[in-house]
Amino acid sequence: MRITGGYYKGRKIYCPKGIIRPAMDRMRESLFAILGDLSDCSFLDLFSGSGVVGVEAASRGAEPVVLVEKDRLKITALKRNISFIHTEIRIALMPVEQFLKRSVNRYDYIYIDPPFNMPGKSGVLQTISSSNIFSGRGRIIIHVPREEKLPESVENLCVTDTRHYGGSVLLFYDLINGLRPPGVSGR
Repeated sequence: MRITGGYYKGRKIYCPKGIIRPAMDRMRESLFAILGDLSDCSFLDLFSGSGVVGVEAASRGAEPVVLVEKDRLKITALKRNISFIHTEIRIALMPVEQFLKRSVNRYDYIYIDPPFNMPGKSGVLQTISSSNIFSGRGRIIIHVPREEKLPESVENLCVTDTRHYGGSVLLFYDLINGLRPPGVSGR
C-alpha cells in the first residue's frame, strides 16, 4: 500500500500481522478528494489497523491525528507507518469504546473502520453523537459492508452522503440542521 496524495504521496505503508482489511487505494483517494484540504483540522482514526487512513489525513494537512487500535500485534507496523510523519500523530493502544469514554479532546473529522463482522457499529455512532468528542466542524465517516444498514440519523447526526466501493460503502454523517454539540460554536 502507498499514500495516494498530499505531502507524503507515494510513501509505503506496511500491513501489520493479524487480521486486517486495509482501505483500498481508490476508496482512500476518493474519500480525501471529498474531504478536501485538512489543514488546521484534527483527525481521529478509529479501528486504525495499519494506520493508512490517519497517515493519509496527515499527508493532507490534518493535525493532530490520533490512531486508535486495540490489537497489540499491530503496534510495530503502526509505529513504522507513522515514523516519517513530521506533524503531531499519536497512537492510542486501547479499545475504541474505552478511548471514546476517556478522551477529553475534540476532533473535526472522525473516521470509523470497524471489523466488518463487528456487531454494534451504530452504538459507536451513538457514543460519538452523545459525547463531546466531535467538534461539529467536519464530518464523521464510517466504512461498512455494502449489505449492512446503519441508521440514517443518530441523535444530532444525519447521513448526507453515501459512496459505494466494491463490497463496501462509506457513510458520511453531518450535524442535522446545523445543530452543534454542547460547547461548540460555528467556524
